[in-house]
Amino acid sequence: MALAFTEQIPLGYPAKEFILPEPLSGKNRSLKELASEKATVILFICNHCPYVKHVNKELVAIANHYLPKGISFIAINSNDAVKYPDDSPEKMVEVAKKLNYPFPYLYDESQGIAKAYHAVCTPDISVFDKDLKCVYRGQIDDSRPGNDIPLSGKDLRRVLDALLNNQPVPKEQIPSAGCSIKWK
Repeated sequence: MALAFTEQIPLGYPAKEFILPEPLSGKNRSLKELASEKATVILFICNHCPYVKHVNKELVAIANHYLPKGISFIAINSNDAVKYPDDSPEKMVEVAKKLNYPFPYLYDESQGIAKAYHAVCTPDISVFDKDLKCVYRGQIDDSRPGNDIPLSGKDLRRVLDALLNNQPVPKEQIPSAGCSIKWK
């Protein structure tokens, strides 16, 4: 497991359109279809990373809290499933069902979408405003596997609350930490 951190790039860039398969439904899903008029959270995650496993329940709780408020969540797995079979589309279905993901979990086999979004780790989180401009690239909160800080989702929740209340997004953005994306 190689530790990686969210690449800090200038905010304000537009979300890149995509059409990716959703293994659970067997359908292709697009950003245009899934994006919200309020805010859209794009999560690069996978099945096997201990950092993602650590935050999965909190991601589900955050999504369940904010989906009814009009914020959309889209999870994308871009790992090489040949070298990492635990991240295969079949295993994605198992994980999505087991954890009751309330958001689509898409497969980026070509890894082109991860590259377009400058994703480098799992979890790698970007939040886009109503105009699909990036306003946040950072951590869920300070909790990491083994550091004994309880999960709260405070950093991500603060951003989503600001967007819902038409307030500025906090300028302090701490990069997410996790496993590196498993490139082909």
